Amino acid sequence: MARSYNQMLGYVFKRNSLRFALRTLLPTIRYCVARPSLPPGDKPALCTMNILPPMMTVWYHFAKKNIGDGADIVIFDCTGRLDPKEFPDARVLPFLNFYASTKGNIFIRSIAHNRRIAWICDDDMFLMSPQCIAILQRELAVPGTASVSFRPREWWAFDLSHSATSLPLQGERPSEEADKRATLIQPSSSYCIALDRGIFMREKLSLAPASDNPHPGLLTRPPRRYDTFDKANEILLQKGYRCAILSPEERQKCVAEFSGLSGAVMLLYHFKTSNQTLDYFRSAPRENWSGNLLFGLMSAMLSVSTIQDLYTKLKGCPYPLPSLPARGELLKILEERKQFIRPDQTLDALERTSERLRSAL
Repeated sequence: MARSYNQMLGYVFKRNSLRFALRTLLPTIRYCVARPSLPPGDKPALCTMNILPPMMTVWYHFAKKNIGDGADIVIFDCTGRLDPKEFPDARVLPFLNFYASTKGNIFIRSIAHNRRIAWICDDDMFLMSPQCIAILQRELAVPGTASVSFRPREWWAFDLSHSATSLPLQGERPSEEADKRATLIQPSSSYCIALDRGIFMREKLSLAPASDNPHPGLLTRPPRRYDTFDKANEILLQKGYRCAILSPEERQKCVAEFSGLSGAVMLLYHFKTSNQTLDYFRSAPRENWSGNLLFGLMSAMLSVSTIQDLYTKLKGCPYPLPSLPARGELLKILEERKQFIRPDQTLDALERTSERLRSAL
């Protein structure tokens, strides 16, 4: 049955997750039966999750280059396609493509059982500074610190005006506007978050999303739902714990990021040729490019193109992605639909990250 561009995404997520399960179901069952943990140690346990092997190669390269042996790495391989030999100092765990919160809870409660610090980092959030570990240890040395975020959410905020623990938005300069927002706190997010595992377990927390988020939006409409770690973040703040967020300057130094790649990756797994991928974007009504979906997917495709370039430089040949169009073809579609794209939708952040990664490779 033919599906329109906006119906396709949900379908390909379900279909590909079932395809991945052919490789990951048995390893997941074996893990759930044995529940092995990392051995005791002082290093942070660092976890990431992957559905695009070349991105894992790039992420691992930057992690090893910048933090070396400063953390013990665990990779949830949600396609079953990673070669553990490519990641010799990491534990590669083929695992069903459950929600990130489910895998994160397993990591914190079981895999990192013998560690004080459980650190979760998305595979499109690249560690760029040798100072990451020192900064992490500095922040967690402050009494009462439950978490350290390298990348908070910026489009909504906790309004804890009823709570005695309310603080200004971290890093915000005093101003009349800041006074109005003196009870707002940035959500730490789960993009790159290090947790004091003892506090997390003692407070019986979960990374799971939740409904009925009453807090205000800052850039758009209110959020309505709590995403991964948001509810736990709120509970920690209400109980008086410190949820540290690095300053914008340190965040810029420590991490480089892409955003929202999973939808584009799923489309690339679904389509067989680059022309099919291009036809997906061409088939959408031009006026619909004023929304978030199409521009977001196109930005993600261009991010994958950068990842492919970086992988090629690292390995000497491109990763097999026959459905990934040439960068110029993607940009041509964007140019043809330029009049329908909102002024706030730009490739500026993507280009900055791409250039930074290329320069630091």
